[in-house]
Formats: sequence, structure tokens, C-alpha cells
Amino acid sequence: MVKGGSMPTIEISYKDLCNMVGKEIENRELENLLGYAKCSVEEIDGDVIKVKAEDTNRPDLWSVEGIAREIKGRLMKDTGLPKYEVEQSNITVNVDKKIRKIRPLIACAVVKNLTIDQNILSQIIQLQEKVAGTFGRNRKEVAIGIYDLEKIQPPIKYTTVPPNGIKFVPLDFSEELTPKEILEKHPKGKEFGHLLKNCKEYPILIDAKGNVLSLPPIINSNYTGKVTEMTKNVFIECTGFNFKFLLPALNVIVCALADRGGKIENVKIIYPNKTIITPDLKPKKIVVNIDYIRKISGLKLSGREICSLLTQARYDAYLKGKKIELFYPAYRQDIMHQRDVVEDVLISYGYNKIRPIYPRIKTKGAADKKEIFSRKVAQIMISLGFQEILSYILTNRENLFRKMNLKEGKVIEIANPISSSWSVFRNWLLPSLIDFYCHNKHVKYPQKIFEIGDVVLFDKNMETKTKNPRKLAVAISDSEVGYADIAAVLDALLSELKIKYKLKRMRHPSFIEGRTAGIFVNKKLVGIIGEIHPLVLDNWNLNMPVAAFEIDLDQLFA
Repeated sequence: MVKGGSMPTIEISYKDLCNMVGKEIENRELENLLGYAKCSVEEIDGDVIKVKAEDTNRPDLWSVEGIAREIKGRLMKDTGLPKYEVEQSNITVNVDKKIRKIRPLIACAVVKNLTIDQNILSQIIQLQEKVAGTFGRNRKEVAIGIYDLEKIQPPIKYTTVPPNGIKFVPLDFSEELTPKEILEKHPKGKEFGHLLKNCKEYPILIDAKGNVLSLPPIINSNYTGKVTEMTKNVFIECTGFNFKFLLPALNVIVCALADRGGKIENVKIIYPNKTIITPDLKPKKIVVNIDYIRKISGLKLSGREICSLLTQARYDAYLKGKKIELFYPAYRQDIMHQRDVVEDVLISYGYNKIRPIYPRIKTKGAADKKEIFSRKVAQIMISLGFQEILSYILTNRENLFRKMNLKEGKVIEIANPISSSWSVFRNWLLPSLIDFYCHNKHVKYPQKIFEIGDVVLFDKNMETKTKNPRKLAVAISDSEVGYADIAAVLDALLSELKIKYKLKRMRHPSFIEGRTAGIFVNKKLVGIIGEIHPLVLDNWNLNMPVAAFEIDLDQLFA
């Protein structure tokens, strides 16, 4: 999985931060201390500090509680793994089987004995919005509800209702509305109603007395879902489609409230086919190699020094020969590789303390031979009357598979994409060219385009389990264009490169059967050529025929 997302900006109180850290922070050291929490100062206005979070994969740092937690470790005020006790509650949530096809998953927690002031309240609301908005992909993957527990009568039921099947007063409203009316009238209904588009029934959380908690992922009720400075105990729920989003989001919220003195209690969630208990704050584990950390960081650190730096980053670290056994908090979901641990070592050490080392041997720079070959190919295509385009290496499954008339296959995915449109790495180039045509139907025909670019494929022999071959895709779109037209272009290109090739008839769902061929060089399949299938053209809403080929430049270069 690859990481991704957008940079959230949050507001915190300077006095509140100092209280949480346990130290009066001078303005001149504020920027440096915030750097430990991967944040930077955007603006200071009296007591209010506008902070930009520099890491989209650390939602635990999007509140003053998370920032203070990280700073205290680096100041040696509180090092090692933060400890959170989770006690058992008597609260259960029953999940109706009807919810399975709408918004199937829920994770919950209770936090008690809170003393809520305006600072805590603003941070709760802000953290809830930022986690659901950025990490939760604008509530699609994670929607979060926080409620006054004293107004809820367990057990709670997570079920569905018809659009006009129930009425309740939504948050910040005074009149009762049905779910359908909420989507039409309430600002949040208008903003997020598309998440329930085409649903015959809507998700609902309701307690044993019939009081509605919320209409996920749209809005809480004004009765149970309004947390104030009078609230002492809260019930928290996260709904969505995948526990890889829901559980970290829930952990971030409950740990922030625990840092404010709250007592965490778990909730039993009863699904039709299983029972789970959340939150699970058991520490996670990773083992790192000391030599690897030295190699990547460039620092000559002993094992004990590395352990000390990592305890400042809120790990528990145990030296085991040439390796270090690490335990890290359950609210972190960003540790995917040893390299992520190296980053925490460097942050604790201090980037400004690292002295650059200049190479002792002078080297003469030169263009990479593959780049020279790629430029030569581009020049040939331009001389043949084609226009070069450059598209993003990120795309989506819809473009790669369904629109190209293909069954879904394996691709490299982004772990936390900001948009579903840019959620995977492309594994071939032709969809990018077809997408280009889709956005340029108003331009004069014929349209002759090509792209030279890298794709990302699985390779179990590589350290990253991926490889990045370079490919060339060429396409012609016109009112009358066929196999012969694109075959002539391929012949001109390979003749100019002095590469002998053969074409053999083959089938491919993206191309018209009988007008498709495999491109073979030295008896190896290096590409495909043909006329794009009418179903593909319909999927992309294209009116003009398209003929195209795609070829592996790495194999030609070899």
C-alpha cells in the first residue's frame, strides 16, 4: 500500500498547548517543537495558532492532544509507548443485516469522566471533522459521531429506515425532519447526501427508547448528538466500509480524549455473523534492522542510541542483537516499512543536526541511456505527425478495467487516497490516452497522440514488490481510421529504430477481435496493436473510432 492524502490545517490554543506539554513555550522555539509533530506554524493571532499538518497519514497529530503527546516525548517529559487502559462497559450495539449493502461497518467506544471546557470542545469538533474529512475521504470511508452518553439508553441498534420512515431533529435545527427531508433541507444533507445516492433505505442509529442518535454519514440528532461543556461521558461511533479506516480513526479520537483525563470503555458490537469489541488499543509491533537504519539515515548511531531516539518518538524499544523490537501505539497506522521508523529516528535526532557529506570522488554527469532512447522514440513519433501528451501515473480501477472492457486485476493501491479518481497506479498507458480523447472531443480531428511513461507492476523479487517498466502508447482517432493506419505507424517507428518484429493475431477485450495483433521482437511479446472495441468507446462516451498500440520500451531498449 502506498500512502497519500491532503494536508489539513488546524487551530490550537497556545495556552492549551503549554498546559498539555507542561512547559511554557517561547515563540522562538514554537516552530521547532511543532516540527517534532510534523507540523508548521501558518499564523499566530493572539492565543490562536493556525498549524499546518505536514503528514496526511498521521491523523493522531491533528489536534493539540496529539501534538503535545509528540512534543513531550522529544522533551523527555513523557517517553515510550503511551499507556491507555480500556475497561469493560455494559453497552452493546446490534447491527441489523439490512445495513450490509448500505454502510455495513461500525466501531464504537465510550469515554467517561471528562471535564470539558471550550478548548477541549473545539478540539473534539475539529479532530472529528479533520479525521472524517481527510483520513475518511470526506466521510465516504469514515463518518464519526460523538454523543452525550447520558441521553442514550442502551442497547443501540444500527439499522435502516425508509426515506420517510422516521422523524427526528437534526443537529442545529429546531424542527423534526425525515431522512429524505434532511438530505433536501439541512446544509450537511446537501453537502453529503451524495453518499446515500441510490439507497432505497438510509442508515440510522437508534437507542432502546427509540431516540435517534444519527443518520450516518450525514448528521447527528440535536438531542443525543450535541456535546457541550456540561457533558461528562461520551459515546463515539465510526461508520464506513473498511476497518483499516474505522479502527485507526476511532483510536485517534479516544486517545485524544484519554489524554484529557477521560476513562476509556469498550463497546460490544454484535453483527449477524460475528461479535467484535472496540476499541482495541493493544500496541502494534515491528522489528527493524540496526544496519538498515544506519544505511538509510546516514548516521553512525549505536543500537542504544537508536532505541533512545525511538522512545522519544513514543515507541517502546528493545535491543535484540543487531535488531530492535519496537512496539508503537494503536492510533498509528502509518508504519508500513522499516523506512517509516527511520523517519522517526531522524525527527528525534534533528534534521538540522545532520551535516551534509560531500562525495570525495568527482563524477561527470551524463544522460541515462534509457532516457536517450526514450527521447529518440519521442522524436520519431513527433516526426510522424503525433503530439506528445503527459498524464498522471495515478488513476483509478474504473479507467483501467471496467471502461477498458477488462475484468478487475491486481494493481498497486494508495492506502489513503484523497480522491477515488486517483487511487491506484496505472499498469498500462492506453487508458490514459483514451481519457485524453474523452476530454478533447471538441478539438479538430484527426487526433494523433502518444505518451512515453512509466507504469507500476507487481514484482515479488524487488524490495518494494514492484517494478516500473517504461512504455509507449500511440493512438489515432478520426472518422475513418483502422488497423492499417496504426500498423503503418508501428512499422515506421520500428524500422527507424532498426528493430525487426512480427505481428501475430491475438485476442484482447479492449480491442476488436480479428483486428488485433501481438507485437513480437525476438520471439517475445512486447506489445499489442489494433482497433479499440466499440464497447470501450461507448464506456468513454467517444463517437470517433480509435486505433492504437502499446509497446514495452524497456524490452526494445534491451
